[in-house]
Amino acid sequence: MFGLLLLAAQMAAYEAGYRLGSRRKSHADSQPESAGVVVGGMLGLLAFVLALTLSFANNRFTERRAGTLAEANAIGTAWLRAEAIGGPRGEEIGRLLERYAQVREDFARAGRNQATIEDLSQKTNALQSVIWGHMAAIVRKRSDPVSASLMSALNQAFDASAAERFAFGMRLPPQVFWLLMVLTLLSTASLGYQLGLRGKAQRILALLLFAMWSVVIVDILDLATARLGNFRTDTAAYEWTRQGFKGGVTIPPLRSQH
Repeated sequence: MFGLLLLAAQMAAYEAGYRLGSRRKSHADSQPESAGVVVGGMLGLLAFVLALTLSFANNRFTERRAGTLAEANAIGTAWLRAEAIGGPRGEEIGRLLERYAQVREDFARAGRNQATIEDLSQKTNALQSVIWGHMAAIVRKRSDPVSASLMSALNQAFDASAAERFAFGMRLPPQVFWLLMVLTLLSTASLGYQLGLRGKAQRILALLLFAMWSVVIVDILDLATARLGNFRTDTAAYEWTRQGFKGGVTIPPLRSQH
């Protein structure tokens, strides 16, 4: 819908520019060549802003995707170390981490409903508090490198959740969005003005050009938006981690020495 509205706005700006150029065509001071230089500069500036916006959107998308993998790996590492420690506390931490992985996957999949996002964030904080409580009990009972390794793994998993929440909350600055919109409409209007001075409408070619711009702009905004559109962050890493939990940890017997 936004793409269609943008396309309609560009065509309206083009028609307004074309009619203004047609009226100015008969004036002695109308110079299509000079207007072409200005239009070329505006289109070049628009292309530059599009490239900057695409770079920003692509970086944000890459951060979110890499963040899900890093967090899933951190949760899996913490679960393995908890299972290796064993005991009531270690087993409880492992069980809680299984729930924790599901909550983090739901957070990455959540749509734009702010209430759902806040609820999942609260569940994340609650699970972190309980898990860390069990971790504190283990450390107070046995302060050794094994418990320290589990503490480090849990700390990395919790830090990864904060980084992922920050990445999903990062949006395209409104100033950049409006700059892109204003430059797009001004460029289409100036293009129409130039063609109006020449008396050549070229509406079909202009429509194709504006359709291409609309598709590019919509895809850029889609990349920059975490919870809206088709370019959504894949949550397969969490699913793979949860699948690894199902097998558990089996300690095989030692082979007898002959």
